[in-house]
Amino acid sequence: MAVPVLPMILFIALAGTNDASSKVILKGYLTGQLTGQLSSNTGSNQVDALRREFKTFTDYIEKSVKSMKTFKEKAEGTLLKIQGTNKSSIVYTRWGKRTCPTNVEVVLSGFTGGSRYDHVGAAVEPLCLPRDPELGVYKDGINGNKAYVFGAEYETNTSPGKLPTLFEQDIPCAVCLLRNRSVVKMFPARKTCYKGWKLEYHGYLMAGYYNHPAATMYTCVDGDPDTLHGGHANKNGKLFYSVEARCGSLKCPPYVQGRELVCAVCSKE
Repeated sequence: MAVPVLPMILFIALAGTNDASSKVILKGYLTGQLTGQLSSNTGSNQVDALRREFKTFTDYIEKSVKSMKTFKEKAEGTLLKIQGTNKSSIVYTRWGKRTCPTNVEVVLSGFTGGSRYDHVGAAVEPLCLPRDPELGVYKDGINGNKAYVFGAEYETNTSPGKLPTLFEQDIPCAVCLLRNRSVVKMFPARKTCYKGWKLEYHGYLMAGYYNHPAATMYTCVDGDPDTLHGGHANKNGKLFYSVEARCGSLKCPPYVQGRELVCAVCSKE
């Protein structure tokens, strides 16, 4: 009596999800009890035929497993590439320094500039001006109604620590490219970052003098500030003063009347 080979193979294939255990079961069955029954009933030719079917089946399973493994490796590689290209980069300015932090790309190292401290129509934001400016169409001389840009100086003669040594020195800056980050923020009154954020630099909170007519903005100047070569002269321009707390609507504590404030620039993925 002939043994139906294909149904038996299907039975073994469906007997469990583990290919290795299915092979063990089938090998034992074919070389043990089943071998004796087939030898007595149908002869060795049927056993050989069934073993060939088994080998074909197991070869197919092995090839399928290898194919799935290759597919998985390729898929994982593609996913990593996609994730890598989707990671964003951010740009920030490090005020008071000529360089960027370690492992951060320097886009430019330049001069801090802005509007003059006593101009009523002053622009608020400081600029990080490049050392290699390019020009478009221009006309020499001071002509007509224009806005102006000046250099910047530290006005830190009454500040704490080493800041008085920087008094009236010109201020450098660096534009920094930070990869694999999505946001950067300046935190006033902090010298460390909150959990989940990475410190880029910390320093002193600075702005324009409170009684000057020009509006300014709070800026975080590096805690180990540099100066520009040959910039020690009182030429004014955009002026940077330390910022201190004034109690009242500002809660004290935690703030303290008259104490200078620090700052931290932090990034997050």
